[in-house]
Amino acid sequence: MRTLLRALVDQREWQAYDVFRLHFERAASELAKSENNPSLAGLSVSDSTYQRWYYGSGRPHPGSRRVLRHLFGYSVDELWAEEPAPACLADEGSTSTHTESWAAPDTDVRRRIGQHVAAAARQAMEFAVNAEHCVAGPETLDYLQSEVRRITQMYNRVPVADILDDLTHMQAMTFRLLESGRTKPSQARDLYLLAALQSGMLAKASHDLGDPQSAMLQARAAAVCADQAEHQAMRAWVRGLQSGISYWADRPDDALRYAREGTAMAADGRGSVTVWLAAQEARAAARVGDAETAHAACCRAEELREHTTPDDLDALGGNFVFPQIRQTYFAVETSVLLGNGSEALVRRAEEAVRGFSDTDNPHWSFGAEAGCRSNLALARLYTGDLEGTAEAVQPVLDLPLSRRNAGIVSSVNRVRTSLMSGPARDARAADELRERLAAFSTHSALIDPRQASGQPPRLQPRPPRHSTL
Repeated sequence: MRTLLRALVDQREWQAYDVFRLHFERAASELAKSENNPSLAGLSVSDSTYQRWYYGSGRPHPGSRRVLRHLFGYSVDELWAEEPAPACLADEGSTSTHTESWAAPDTDVRRRIGQHVAAAARQAMEFAVNAEHCVAGPETLDYLQSEVRRITQMYNRVPVADILDDLTHMQAMTFRLLESGRTKPSQARDLYLLAALQSGMLAKASHDLGDPQSAMLQARAAAVCADQAEHQAMRAWVRGLQSGISYWADRPDDALRYAREGTAMAADGRGSVTVWLAAQEARAAARVGDAETAHAACCRAEELREHTTPDDLDALGGNFVFPQIRQTYFAVETSVLLGNGSEALVRRAEEAVRGFSDTDNPHWSFGAEAGCRSNLALARLYTGDLEGTAEAVQPVLDLPLSRRNAGIVSSVNRVRTSLMSGPARDARAADELRERLAAFSTHSALIDPRQASGQPPRLQPRPPRHSTL
């Protein structure tokens, strides 16, 4: 069935995902202004979600429904209904009826064909999984493993909205296979590890979306799955994840406890997760003002780095590996949190920024780069360099709405808070910078999904009910 939504998209020649997203985001911004509702301003749509809408499957959440109604002038029920006769598709500002717009540039044509092929491939995989009657055959396992690798390597390089639907889809499929009770023990271990990885990434996604409650629920599901998989490094990694969630949720004591629990779990490990846990402990200790523990944990992280041997988590990359450039970032943040101001710290903070300035680096992350730049701003502010502070944080303020995740907003707010005290607080330049920093945080793309729908957060997990181990 061809829907009204698809007909209108084709009529306006918005078939290319980037074009549709641009119009959707503009409509969201217009609606936010007309209704004085900032929570709508940052709404966007991922490629995979757009594909499902375009081909008539899936339904948008309440916030997106309102944007679509504003954009097209029809309710979601009307948009998802069968396309009416062409005469009914009169579009303001358009005198032509619907035609397949193959006259678009070749690049747009190729993009549409590629999107269609990708959607067909996903439907084929769904059929293949169902055809196996919920038995985790080799093709299904290989598909899930390759998807985990793909999304892991993308996660830190794209807005979370671009991968969220794929992640939730994978998690649901993996849980369904585990709940079937028809998997072999060896397959179940692989599936539980995949479920732990998926739930871990969804915990990070929940955190990035400013929802620590859902983030911790996903992390706990990841912990259960890691236990079932009997994967000690993954169990330790989840504790590091819980430490990070607690750290950014302003629960530094919990962050310290989780980091130490993870360290105990990883006592026999040699992967970079051991270094990450020590760095997490240092940062959490600095947050509670325990300089001695923070320095000791930083030294331990440096010692562990010398004896690190990559494991299977390191091989995945993304958030499952802790490279040297991220260790430098954490060490600088630890010093900044302790309030240490010196030219030596500024130089090290500049080194951290340089480490994340090369987007071709496989470990590059827009979130880590923004964190490094915010730390550099603070280090310069501690030395009284107000102009250097503004220069350091400006690239962060230039980030688009879709990339203003919770960690970045918190880092920017630290700079703003620090500008309210100290010798620079009364300077006119400081006042202007504070206003820009406040505007950045106010115009964030992050909203609590419960605010939009009145329902529990969409990222809360539904752990598998049956263990087959």
